[in-house]
Parts: sequence; C-alpha cells; structure tokens
Amino acid sequence: MPETGGVRQVKSAARTVELLEVLAARGDRPARLQELADALEVPRSSMYALLQTLVARGWVRTDVTGSLYGIGIHALLTGTSYLDSDPRVRAVRPYLDEASTTLGETVHLGRLDGRDVVYLATRESHEYLRTISRVGRRLPAHMGALGKALLAERPDAELTEGPYEAATPRTHTSRESLAADLAGVRGRGHSVDREEGVPGIAGFGFALRYDSPAQDAISCSVPVARLTPEREERIVAVMREIRMKVEAAVPAGGGAVHWR
Repeated sequence: MPETGGVRQVKSAARTVELLEVLAARGDRPARLQELADALEVPRSSMYALLQTLVARGWVRTDVTGSLYGIGIHALLTGTSYLDSDPRVRAVRPYLDEASTTLGETVHLGRLDGRDVVYLATRESHEYLRTISRVGRRLPAHMGALGKALLAERPDAELTEGPYEAATPRTHTSRESLAADLAGVRGRGHSVDREEGVPGIAGFGFALRYDSPAQDAISCSVPVARLTPEREERIVAVMREIRMKVEAAVPAGGGAVHWR
C-alpha cells in the first residue's frame, strides 16, 4: 500500500475517500452496489457494509428501495465549511461582485488542484443564467481560462504528455498546442479561452499572484454571440484592474495557513 510522508495509508480510510470521490464525480447519476464494488475493485459484501455505514452518517444517501446510492448532505456541509474557512475566498468575493456588476457578465474564482481547476465562487450574469451552480465542480486545467492562466505560471516541463481530453473541437489535445497557447498567456498577462471548454462561451483568465506559483485565478465568461473586439478590450481592462485590487488586498502569504 502507498505511503505518505513515511506513514502507511489506512486501507479503510482510503477506500472510504475513493468511494465518496466516485459518487461525487457521478453528479446526478446514482450508482448501484455492484457498480461501486466494480469501480473500487472490492467485494460486494464489503462495499455494502461501507455504504450502510456512510448512509447512517449522512455521507451517502440511498433511495427508498435501497438499491441506488448518491453523495449525501454531509459532503455539502464539509464543502461549505472549506469555503467559509478560507480567508482568500472571503477576500476575493467582494471583488467578484464588483466585476460582475461592472461588466454584467459571469465571473469565477478557481483553484488549481492537481491537473484540474475547482470552482470556489461564481457570480452569474443576469443575461446568461445557469440552472446548476459551478461551485465545487472540476474542470481539467488545459480546457479553460482559469486553468490556462494558472498553468502559464508554471514551467512547461510540468505539463503532462498528451493526448488531452477534449470538451469541444477547439480544446487543446496536444502538449505542443497547449504549450504554444501558454506562451501567449505569459506574453499578454492573461489567458483566453475561445469555446475550448464550453461551446458558445469565451473566457478571460487572470492568475492571482499572492502565492508563487499562483494557486488561484479569476475569470470572466461571455457568450461569443455578443463578444465584439471592443467588448473584449473592456472585459480585459476591468478584470486586470480587479486582479490588481485583489492582490493589493491579499498580500503575499495572505495571513493564511500554508496547507499542503
């Protein structure tokens, strides 16, 4: 079994976390017992016992027949606690409000987690409303403005080999293509996503450099149907100013605990 910091992992704890991650990744698609046993490669009886323990504690929920399983409400409570306890998320929120009010567009705060970006806060445009909140959702870093802004803060040697997953025909799927884009990000000082993550949506991302390398970034998303060169110039100018305000409000280190 893998070791972390010289300490052997606890098998039951690792299995519990893996199960919760599998259920969370399925979103609104509940899973059956056998599906979960197969996904984690554990005996059906062991999986059943683990599920019943987590159902009793609210981490997993089941339907009235007891045959379908999904993520439970305690996962939400824990995720909310993460956001509420993070001083940087609290510090950035007012500036997201300012950017959204000024531009009338959707703005985001995201954090790099491995090869993905996790959405920590979103202010939706009144003209482009989504029915599902993005907060807590993950997106591969190579296919969006937030992720590319953060990848550009790191040397290309850290990029994994392709091919990369594609969300649209415009997504970078090769290491070479992504590296060329990141060179442009470094030159401009911000990233540009033109329908690479979501068809019909462009994005502009700005790394927040109160960490080195940056872990957080902000972005503005706008439907390409109303994106003119003049509008793009306005969005970039406002978001660049918002980044400066955030970095001034959250100095290097930010008074935050340096979590691993």
